Formats: sequence, structure tokens, C-alpha cells
Amino acid sequence: MELISIFSLAFIPLFVAMEPLGVLPVYVSLTGGLEGREKRKVLFYSLVTATIITLGFLVIGKAVFLALGITVKDFQIAGGIVLLCIAIYDIVMSSRARSELQPDYGVGVVPIGTPLIAGPAALTTLVMLNDLYGFAITASALAVNLFIVWFVFQWAEPIVKRIGENGARGISKVISLLLAAIAVMMIRRGIEGIF
Repeated sequence: MELISIFSLAFIPLFVAMEPLGVLPVYVSLTGGLEGREKRKVLFYSLVTATIITLGFLVIGKAVFLALGITVKDFQIAGGIVLLCIAIYDIVMSSRARSELQPDYGVGVVPIGTPLIAGPAALTTLVMLNDLYGFAITASALAVNLFIVWFVFQWAEPIVKRIGENGARGISKVISLLLAAIAVMMIRRGIEGIF
């Protein structure tokens, strides 16, 4: 399979799992009361937190499985079920629940860095992609996705003005449907792998 094609197979599920446009309205609401320099610090801490967590999980995730006696197929099924639950929650009520979070300087680490950027969906997807396509392709897809998150958050206010908060929420719902489809695919592959 061609390298670009393999990269896209790793990039797209991770993009869907990280959902930068879906998290965008939350980021804007949580940083709304902050000045330019403080916003840049929040963005920096968000990305550092997300990078450390995702890379750490990418490097030691499989070792943790071995220590616990969990197979990748077990994790595919469990991760698929978790992703499906997250997708259903996002479709039904996430924008309302996420908007209730209070603005604060420390939001860069929690909740923006984790669990919004580096959440269960992204971590589960990373482990699956690493198993399917290897570390180099998965790490490259992660780097590009983190760059996209940085770009989207850097230009958050103009993007939200352009597409509107309701537009961003609508995009988030479509992405959640794609996440649900990826979750079902992961469950199916896990079951097929066991049998």
C-alpha cells in the first residue's frame, strides 16, 4: 500500500477522534475572559499536555497491555465500546455539558489538554493505529493532528465568527457520527480477530 494512503488511514481516524472543530466552541468559551498573552499560554499548556499524554500512551500503551494480560483485540472491542459511548454522548448532549465549564487560567491542562484534546477517543485510536500501521506512521499522524489543533485554536475566534458557534456544533455532530462508525469498525475487527 502506498505510503500516503497508509498515512491517510492513520490520520483520518485520529483527526475524527481529536475533533478540533468540535472542541473549538469550548476552547473559545473557556478562554473568553483571557487576554492575548494568557490565551497563548493556555494554548501552549493545552498542546504540551496533549502531546505528553498522547506520546506517552503511544510509547507505553502496549507494554501496559502486556503487563495486564490484555490483547490488542480485547482493547479494540473495549475501546470501540468506549468510543461508541463517547460518540453517542457527543451527539446527544456534549455541547451543553461542555459549555458549563468555568473560565480559568489553568484550563489549558484540564479540561482542554485532557480530556478534550487527549481524551479516551484519541488514546484508544492511537493504540489501534500503532498496532495496524506501526509507530512511525502513527506518530506522524499524531504530529500533523496536533499541528491542526494548534492552528484551529490559534485562529479560534475568526473561525467561530466565520462558521458560527452553531456551525461548529453541527460539524461536531457529524464528526461524532464518524467516530461512532469508527467505533463499530473497531468492535467488528476485534471480534473478527478473536474468532
